[in-house]
Amino acid sequence: MAVRHRLIHAGPSAVWAVLADGSRYAEWVVGTARSEPLRGRWPDTDAAIRYEVRLGPARLFNETVVRRCEPGVSMELEAYAGVLGTARIAIELRPWGEKCLVLVDEHPLQGAGGRLHNMGFEALIQLRHRAMLARLARLCESEAQDARRAPQRAPAASAAPGVDGAGRA
Repeated sequence: MAVRHRLIHAGPSAVWAVLADGSRYAEWVVGTARSEPLRGRWPDTDAAIRYEVRLGPARLFNETVVRRCEPGVSMELEAYAGVLGTARIAIELRPWGEKCLVLVDEHPLQGAGGRLHNMGFEALIQLRHRAMLARLARLCESEAQDARRAPQRAPAASAAPGVDGAGRA
């Protein structure tokens, strides 16, 4: 079973914001060229995205379905890979001070992928996860840094105590 982790120098809410946007799946998932919503509202349970994998001139389209989601904490996905079958991918976010420890656990679920799974495939999945978590970290850390640099807006003037926004007491 391929389990990998990475400490990301951004808070869990910043990491979750990227994970919870199904249109950004291709930005951090290795091997995916493009992604788009397919059904439901990502990352609600049973929502799905369609993604494209390019192998030379060939373009393959598959989907990933949310099987379980605890917003801001974890999600479990079922990724369809055509003739290889499906894989279960669990992603967990743990606060680590002001940072986020991300754990990814992937294993074959159905189909040929499970029957062919061996130490060689396990090593390839580990390499893929290392690259995937590095991409996720770059995205989240870059966005967190941009947010820190953005000028802070002045808070809106609030109404005097006992007076609502229309000026009535």
